Amino acid sequence: MSTGPQRGGKHPVLVHLPFALVMTVVVVGLVRIAMYSWREGTVWIGLALLLAAGLRVLLRDEQAGLIAIRSRPIDVLLYGMFSVLVLVVAITIQGGPLSR
Repeated sequence: MSTGPQRGGKHPVLVHLPFALVMTVVVVGLVRIAMYSWREGTVWIGLALLLAAGLRVLLRDEQAGLIAIRSRPIDVLLYGMFSVLVLVVAITIQGGPLSR
């Protein structure tokens, strides 16, 4: 396994940077959920999905790394739909055992 640059002169670590950025936002959300701020944590996870959709629009397939799962239009559509769904659920649910 080579440790040198991949095709196009990109360092292998840079290819995974978009995924790491999205996962960082997800971890922030999970930490907020663990701190019993489940609504805020869920909003962070929805924002992470929205970030993934935006990065998928802006980056070429070679640059998108692990956030490129399917074709670009399908990825953007699904990431966007799931982000809206998660955000709507987080904002609209009332009550429950974890509400403040």
